[in-house]
Amino acid sequence: MNRLKDSTSPYLLQHADNPVDWHPWGEEAFAEARRRDVPLLVSVGYSACHWCHVMAHESFEDAETARLMNERFVNVKVDREERPDVDAVYMGATQAMTGQGGWPMTVFATPDGHPFYCGTYFPRHEFQRLLAAVDQAWTGNREGVLRQGSQVVSALTQGTTLPTGPLPGADALDRAMDNLRASFDAGHGGFGGAPKFPPSMVLEFLLRSGERGMSGKTLDAMSRGGIYDQLGGGFARYSVDARWVVPHFEKMLYDNALLMRVYTHWWKAGGGERARRIALETADWLLREMRTPEGGFASALDADSEGEEGRFYVWTPEQLREVLGEDDGAWAARVFEVTGTFEHGTSVLQLLEDPDDVARLDSVRARLLAARESRVRPGRDDKIVASWNGLAVAALAETGAVFDRPDLVEAATAAAGLLERVHVRDGRLLRTSRDGRAGANAGVLEDYANVAEGLLALYGATGETRWFRLAGTLLDAVLDRFGDGTGGFYDTADDAERLFQRPQDPTDNATPSGQYAAAGALLSYAALTGSTRHREAAHSALGTVSVLAGGHARFAGWGLAVARAALDGPVEVAVVGAPADPRTRALHREAMLADVPGLVVALGTPGEEGGAAAVAGGPALLEGRGLVGGAPAAYVCRGFTCRMPVTTPEELRRELAGG
Repeated sequence: MNRLKDSTSPYLLQHADNPVDWHPWGEEAFAEARRRDVPLLVSVGYSACHWCHVMAHESFEDAETARLMNERFVNVKVDREERPDVDAVYMGATQAMTGQGGWPMTVFATPDGHPFYCGTYFPRHEFQRLLAAVDQAWTGNREGVLRQGSQVVSALTQGTTLPTGPLPGADALDRAMDNLRASFDAGHGGFGGAPKFPPSMVLEFLLRSGERGMSGKTLDAMSRGGIYDQLGGGFARYSVDARWVVPHFEKMLYDNALLMRVYTHWWKAGGGERARRIALETADWLLREMRTPEGGFASALDADSEGEEGRFYVWTPEQLREVLGEDDGAWAARVFEVTGTFEHGTSVLQLLEDPDDVARLDSVRARLLAARESRVRPGRDDKIVASWNGLAVAALAETGAVFDRPDLVEAATAAAGLLERVHVRDGRLLRTSRDGRAGANAGVLEDYANVAEGLLALYGATGETRWFRLAGTLLDAVLDRFGDGTGGFYDTADDAERLFQRPQDPTDNATPSGQYAAAGALLSYAALTGSTRHREAAHSALGTVSVLAGGHARFAGWGLAVARAALDGPVEVAVVGAPADPRTRALHREAMLADVPGLVVALGTPGEEGGAAAVAGGPALLEGRGLVGGAPAAYVCRGFTCRMPVTTPEELRRELAGG
């Protein structure tokens, strides 16, 4: 076992018995490289990465390759999910040097961490030649190597801040809509060609903007394609084709949390039974396959099982008949498009048309799912990432409240409790934990922002003010520790480990950018509290959206969605009444059902003299809001300016529909 044996990262533990003398990221590795006067070889990946596993089997488990690595380099293994800051700065270098990026990422760096040669996956023999060439360059042309590293660092640290503009107005959002239309795939949904990723953040913007064509086409197509698990629920990472047919089979927590919430919002916007079914199936999958004993949610499921990508999920016509019998097997093959044309005569399941016999479909799906449980399951990365659990808390809380599923709200509460108990230390966040034991890595901006977002959503669903207060603590840390002095935010805190570049990226990737996620949580918190500081910080953080809207809207989806909410107010609803009173619950549920961009909901109890007694530490939005004629009441407000209170769900529905 090498130095990775004590890690809390399942990905690093996968490499703990390699013949490579791996170091975890840290000063010890840098000191060893300086002592031996050799370069660092930094290998970055993650547990669900297919090509990471391939390179591990080909090279890192190979004795000869390991010998070359150990003799000539200090080797560092990094889980990009544990250290997104390290991943970000070296990915920037890799993209600058090669014009592309990906994982596994392979970086050769000086002992002070300056990258001088970068790449991604290398086959074994090519990798061995590369090791020899880099070693020869280091020993024979040291001055040139050091100069290359300095030039790379200099180029990456100059002019990296995206220009900013004003808070996006309606004209900027219109430009973004035009830009999205230009790349929309009208035939299959989504944007651009293959590979095609679920555009979760863009879909939020489209739904908040009342756009039903591009959003509905994409959401329907994804839910019918092979990217969606037609038996067990949940979405794969992406589709390798433009038609959502053949997925890259890994399943990520963040994708499914974001998509669960999007499908819930689609249902609220009129998406119908399909939207409801996909949202709830994704939630049920999350609870069934991703929940950990501590109440949190695991990071990912691998794409591979038994050495083959997708083996767990694909079927042949013969396998269908074995499980279902001749009649149902043949019927299922037609319904799920199982023709045996995929690799090894298999097919991924699709549901391009809804069959007339729904009961038969439900029976077939249940039997196939039960049979699939006997297969060898893909591996699971069971570490808890704060940011992604924050996304899951938000999705489960809202989905549970909308569809009257208290078990989902309870699961969100348990996950929030784990974050509070294990990840929060003196008002600061730790990024990861495993088996209830926190890792040593400090939280980055997306952790603070997405956990705060989840806690505010959970407060809106439950009225429990502890979540509101904790969100405020985390957002204060964002304002105090992450600001860049120009209205934006760095991805790391001011007291984080110093890398050769302090990472900052306002554009969305697989998850909302930390900056836009912070803007969304700050805006919601300001709507609940009336805080000018938080509202102005949210508006400033959205300044880059105006720059991206016209040409790169796909990379600013969450910023656009938050900007839409900012333009709309956002709308605030204060519900006042005894929690056990059915009338209070009816008003609260009606508020949660509203299709209003950036809606925030506060729930309080009646005061002794008719005012609302927000539980100690609750939001200021509840102050002075009382019962009406002794009955629970709801107040629809913007900027703390409220309309006349209403006492029935029907009246509240009309108030919310009116703006």
